[in-house]
Amino acid sequence: MQLRKMMLVLTALGAMSGLMAGCDDPATAQGSCISNDECGESEICHPTAQVCVQTCNSGSDCPDTAKTCAPLGGTGANANTRICQCSTDVLCNGGTGSSSTDLVCSNLDNVCVTRCTSNSECTGTRTCNTGTGQCEEGDNEPEPGQSCSGEGRTTCGHGLICTNSVCSEPPAPTCQNYTQFPNKADLGTTGPIIYKVETVSAVVDQAFCPNAKRLRIRVSAYSSTAFPARSNDLNDFFYIFTDGRRQNATVSASSGNYTVSGTNNDQAQIVVSLCVAENSTTNSAGFYFKDGNFYCHQSNY
Repeated sequence: MQLRKMMLVLTALGAMSGLMAGCDDPATAQGSCISNDECGESEICHPTAQVCVQTCNSGSDCPDTAKTCAPLGGTGANANTRICQCSTDVLCNGGTGSSSTDLVCSNLDNVCVTRCTSNSECTGTRTCNTGTGQCEEGDNEPEPGQSCSGEGRTTCGHGLICTNSVCSEPPAPTCQNYTQFPNKADLGTTGPIIYKVETVSAVVDQAFCPNAKRLRIRVSAYSSTAFPARSNDLNDFFYIFTDGRRQNATVSASSGNYTVSGTNNDQAQIVVSLCVAENSTTNSAGFYFKDGNFYCHQSNY
C-alpha cells in the first residue's frame, strides 16, 4: 500500500513539472485489484476492469492520461462515484511523445488497462480481441465446437470447457444428487466452472472419519475472478448428497489439498474429504459453486 501511495505522489510531481512520470512504464501506471482495500486512499477498484482508478470531483483532479471526471455508472455501491476516465489509447500510454503501446483505453469501462493477449487476461465473460488488445463482450466469445488446447477454460468462453481440443459444454448432470437437488436456481454459467473431478483415495482414517472411511475427491475449476489464497476463505462451494441435501464442501487446510494457479489465480484444484461407510466401495457425489455448473462424480474404490 505504501509503495502505491508513493507512486501516486511521484506521478503528481511529474505532472507539475510537465513530465509524464510512470506513463512510459505502464506497469507503474495502474494496479490490478479485486477490492477497494488494495487501492490508494483516493482510488477505488473498478468492478469490471479490476484496476485501481482515481476518484475525482472535476477533471482537474485527474492525470493527463485520463482527464474526464464522470460517474462510474452501473448498479453497484460505487455507481455514483466519479472517477477519472480515459478517451484514447495514446493518452493512456503517455501521449504522443511516448513509445509505449502496453495500455489501451477500455471501450467498455473507459479506463486505462493493460492490452490483453488472451481470454485469460479478461474479466467475467469477456474475451480478448488480440488485434486491438481490448477485452470485449458479445459476439467475439468462442462458441461450442471451436478448437482449443489444454483443459479448463483455455481459449473457450466462460461457461465452456476444453474437451478433446474442442470447446464444449460441461457434462450434463444426470446423477440422483442432481435430480433430487431442490436449489437449481443457484446454478448458472457466470460463477466458477468445474471442469474435472477425480477420485484421489479411499482409506480408513480414524482421526478424520471415526468408524468410517475417508474418501478424497479432487475438483478442478476455473473462475472469472481470483480464487482466494487459502482454502479457509473459499466460499459458496458445495457438496450434494444423493438425497439432494447440500453442505459446504470440506477441504483440509493441510498442504496439497488446495492449489491455486493461473495468471490471475483463476484456476483451483481442490481436494474434498468425505466420510463414507467403512465397508462402502462406491459413492455418488455432486459439486457446484454458486452461479456455476453442477458436476456429478461416481467414485469406485
